[in-house]
Amino acid sequence: MAAQPQLAAKRLSLGFALAARTHHYGSFYLRMGAVAFGIGSMIYSGLEFGQYWELERNTNCHNVLLALTPATRMAFIFIQMYFIFLNNEMKVYKHKIVARFGLMHMVGTNLSVWLNVLVQETKHEILTFYDPEIKTIGLSHRLAFQKAFASLATEVPPSHPAAAHLRVPRGLKGPHHIFECRRTNIMGSLVQDASPFLFPCTIEYSLICAAILYVMWKNISKYPSKDVAAAIAKARLLEGLAYKKSPHLYSVDCARAHKGLFFGILVLVLTIISLILFFVLISRKEYATLAVVEVNVCELALYAMTTLASLAGMVCVRNLKYDGTRNLELDNILLVGAQTGMFIYGTFTIIGGHFTIEKNTILILITALSSLVQTTCQTMFILDASRRSAKTPEQLRKKPGREIVTFLLVTNLAMWAINTLEKSRAESHPVQLHFYGLWAWTIITHVSMPLAIFYRFHSTVCLCEIWKRAYKMKPAYM
Repeated sequence: MAAQPQLAAKRLSLGFALAARTHHYGSFYLRMGAVAFGIGSMIYSGLEFGQYWELERNTNCHNVLLALTPATRMAFIFIQMYFIFLNNEMKVYKHKIVARFGLMHMVGTNLSVWLNVLVQETKHEILTFYDPEIKTIGLSHRLAFQKAFASLATEVPPSHPAAAHLRVPRGLKGPHHIFECRRTNIMGSLVQDASPFLFPCTIEYSLICAAILYVMWKNISKYPSKDVAAAIAKARLLEGLAYKKSPHLYSVDCARAHKGLFFGILVLVLTIISLILFFVLISRKEYATLAVVEVNVCELALYAMTTLASLAGMVCVRNLKYDGTRNLELDNILLVGAQTGMFIYGTFTIIGGHFTIEKNTILILITALSSLVQTTCQTMFILDASRRSAKTPEQLRKKPGREIVTFLLVTNLAMWAINTLEKSRAESHPVQLHFYGLWAWTIITHVSMPLAIFYRFHSTVCLCEIWKRAYKMKPAYM
């Protein structure tokens, strides 16, 4: 009988320890993504540091802060990356005020890095449109299809309301002393060419770290310090003995996933071929319109398939057990926050397509609408399926919806490639660029596209977690 209270105390302490361990700050896949984006961000900062040494010393751009800023940013990224990867289950019971201040300061620093990189890259993108012959920033210097739009304007009768819209010159005129700060020479040209792919890494890394640190800040010391600390210490001794006897085994069960995997790979290959054709065609002004049509047809087909897959997935997983108490605060913040980038880009594209007089605008309009529908359906499916798990041996055997989860996982990689390679460049969208003008559309693209790229990445992270966890029978204590 004396053993009963002792056993109850052990179970209570183990329960406290299990409760304390439930605050995971990001899955393994998310933390590996943070490391990958951190590496890209460090490369970007290193290249920016290298271009300082090519600046002319007798210009206004030669400032030692242009070297110190990327160097300190690189150090901050590396140290924070180590901190995030190491402390996925951080629990603070002492020095709470210092911990809260430090975490919130790091959140603010990440947001400041995000804003700084966004402003700098927008400035450098706009400076690439500078025409040295007439000393103005305009569209004709970079776009091969400028003449196509000029000919379109001449076809519209002068009395037509759209004529004035199409003939309005867009661009900044006047003296541009800041032009001497553009990226030139070897390192500067390298940074300019690599920045469309590297600077989103800094923004996505800052977004992940800011969200993780915010959740850490919010969950500091949610338990009474003395009693629970003693209980957790006892539980760790008991668990330590158990863990010594159990090896770490990793296995992957790919049952009920082959069709979705290979169909998704087929879609991914066709998407990459479509992107290659787009870049080949848009480089020649006579095929620029065809390039826009081709890539929009590809996107429309991709969005239609993935929307149907998301709706079918909702139907397939509805019989799985729903656990409304499962804490997915970090995933919710990242997924919904990143989806705002898709909404911003899609909304401005719809507005530009609606008010522009162009024969292919209707296709751009439909593609943007389908993009908004697809992201909404996919987010609803992910948020629902991430809280479900198999409850019967029959569900464990059939794994309903796993083929669809696998298909969406691969197709999100295809949509990530579209956003990274094609949509992140402002000049790849002539209709929107000529409607909004150089400054406005470049800012819209640089604000929304890194978030849209991160949405596709984090969708794959969440789908990986669903693929791994939803089709396992969980013990009663978990």
